[in-house]
Amino acid sequence: MALPKSIPMTLAVALLLAGIATAEAQNCGCSTDLCCSRFGYCGTSDDYCGAGCREGPCYTSPTNDVSVADVVTQSFFDGIIGQADGGCAGRGFYSRDAFLTAAGYYPNFGRTGSANDSRREIAAFFAHVTHETGHFCYIEEINGASRDYCDDTNTEWPCVAGRNYYGRGPIQLSWNFNYGPAGRDIGFDGLGAPETVANDVVISFRTALWYWMNNCHSLIISGQGFGATIRAINGALECDGNNPATVNARVGYYRDYCSQLGVDPGSNLTC
Repeated sequence: MALPKSIPMTLAVALLLAGIATAEAQNCGCSTDLCCSRFGYCGTSDDYCGAGCREGPCYTSPTNDVSVADVVTQSFFDGIIGQADGGCAGRGFYSRDAFLTAAGYYPNFGRTGSANDSRREIAAFFAHVTHETGHFCYIEEINGASRDYCDDTNTEWPCVAGRNYYGRGPIQLSWNFNYGPAGRDIGFDGLGAPETVANDVVISFRTALWYWMNNCHSLIISGQGFGATIRAINGALECDGNNPATVNARVGYYRDYCSQLGVDPGSNLTC
């Protein structure tokens, strides 16, 4: 389940110091020489032009020749979902075809860096998905409707009355400030119809990949290790000695999938 995500400290400082160049509206409209960051601000540093950059001279990584479909075989996918109970809602919802359709919208996923980087990234993604959904058993967070996931201090992505932003989808997208931009970038009403993530399987996978590419992709590719992705997804609840059993469960899935995909898991596995 994703925790609240705040603006990185480096970006927060940059916003205070950069003056007019970063004072554009949060919907961007930057000049052609500036990048529009994932948070909707204009600038030229890594925080603006790197992961999640929406428009302008965004940094792009050349893709390798790895085929995600060849790595995520039907056998690999079935080996995960096949462990879910037959009565699980996710058994009739999630599919490899839907995942591959969603992955097509993110050409850098599983195709950046070396072939081993690609396999580690795919293993890491599915390790978290396995943990978050119970082997694709759950589409929605257990008892999520009873919890308040509205950050009413966030005026950019205000909560809609009667809507609940609890965890949904393969990485359990949570909070209004994640549903809003995910909907904007993918093309659905994230704030007004968050249930779309639980009703449309391609959009469901796209939200997971959207979150992954904005928050986790660069961590694996830069060699920071699987532990950094745990922190990016659920850090405050699981990192720095909190809930080690859950951390170990995620690491266990990651090691297993790395073994299945024929790649060393690397270092820095915990957070």
